[in-house]
Amino acid sequence: MVPRHSASSVPKSQARNFNDLRGQTRPTGWRPPAEAFSPPPRATCRTPERFRSRVITHGVIPSLHFDYKHSRIKQYHKEGRALRTETTINNCRDFAIGKRLHNLSELRKVGFEANRRLLSVQEISHDCTIGEEAFQSIHQPTVVEGQRGSALRFGDARVLALLSALVMYCHLPRGFTNKELREHVAQLLGLPPGHFTQGKMTYDLRRLRLHGLIERIPKSHRYRTTRFGLRAALTITRAYNRLLRPGLASAQAPAPPASTHPRDALDRVERAIDRAWSRQDVAA
Repeated sequence: MVPRHSASSVPKSQARNFNDLRGQTRPTGWRPPAEAFSPPPRATCRTPERFRSRVITHGVIPSLHFDYKHSRIKQYHKEGRALRTETTINNCRDFAIGKRLHNLSELRKVGFEANRRLLSVQEISHDCTIGEEAFQSIHQPTVVEGQRGSALRFGDARVLALLSALVMYCHLPRGFTNKELREHVAQLLGLPPGHFTQGKMTYDLRRLRLHGLIERIPKSHRYRTTRFGLRAALTITRAYNRLLRPGLASAQAPAPPASTHPRDALDRVERAIDRAWSRQDVAA
């Protein structure tokens, strides 16, 4: 996870799973070795020593800190580049483990299990790195086995028409042909069928296939939408039609016919910025 994704990953992980990370006010990620596959012990106000969870957002790169008795987990970006999860156990007795050297393997089990629990919760909650890679794999040109596929630009009318047409054929086991998909794409673009040629559709099928959104049915000239293609098509088209267009319309219109929540929020932000600049001018 690179630092530029931290601003979105940490707040979402906190909002969705912070109770899980703390275990509803129980220690984070810790359990005695004998209970490695059972729920961790519940912490109450009578539990000795301290245990706490902290989210520190100093600057733009946040970090997570979990303390339990004399031990702690710290998650941060090493030198601002790579995500590092660091577990420090300062007292073996916190986990009913002796201090002899032969107990080192048991202590390692506790540390690795704590790290795995934290990372698994974060993986379930929010995986922005994989989402970014998937978006860029569609948005940027790709090369597969020496074949180059041009980019499917987000917001492009032709790309949105292609993705909307793919959703229409997702339930057909026999898939679709060049001609069948071409007719729907032309209709979505507001063009007569003859104005969207077979050559254009062949070009689009090629880049959809190289980007992994469709696959060719063996020994035929038919195609079907892949699982990734269906999910990507639904996500992109819904984000554009339900979020981007209405949001920008309410933000840009100088006098919308009715007040909307996004427009009101943007107006409040603009007024706050104007007040801040006015105070700066007065202070100067």
